[in-house]
Amino acid sequence: MPKTLEKTRKQIQKKHGGTMGALHSKSRDSRRLHLAQVRDDRLEKIAGARKKNAQPLLGRVRFFQEFVQENGLKALDLETVQSKIHEFVHQYDEEYESKKATRRPGRPASTREDQLKVKIFALEKEYKDHGFFMPDLSTEANVQLLDRWDGRTWAYLTNLTWVTISSAGAVKGSSFPPQGH
Repeated sequence: MPKTLEKTRKQIQKKHGGTMGALHSKSRDSRRLHLAQVRDDRLEKIAGARKKNAQPLLGRVRFFQEFVQENGLKALDLETVQSKIHEFVHQYDEEYESKKATRRPGRPASTREDQLKVKIFALEKEYKDHGFFMPDLSTEANVQLLDRWDGRTWAYLTNLTWVTISSAGAVKGSSFPPQGH
């Protein structure tokens, strides 16, 4: 959380002898406080957008972390990993089909139905065109590192080895964070 406003307020209080009296609306100190508040607001907005963009990737890693933990923290072969990728890519199919089936004929799709369609399409396209970006589950060391991840910390994910796995079965090393396919 940004602290610029608090620091500026303390500096101004110190300058005025420890008390924060009424400031003139056009004074230098008033302007400093205003600029500090604007900066804090801007930084919070940027952090919120960054967090929102990171959520899909964190959810993906969490999905594979749970699978590895259920599987006994063992390295996995390519066929098992590809079946889990297929499961991840098609995890929204049932909900999409139910939304589509409950819609009356001639009515436009609901917002949620459109969102699910876009998610499914994007995941399928990534898997077929560029390769599915995920942690490497073929090595014991990387599986152990994935198990130790707390589920929230973005910075810890740089410790993992990352790969892209294509639908044809080609495995290529990759770097974190992904550079927008």
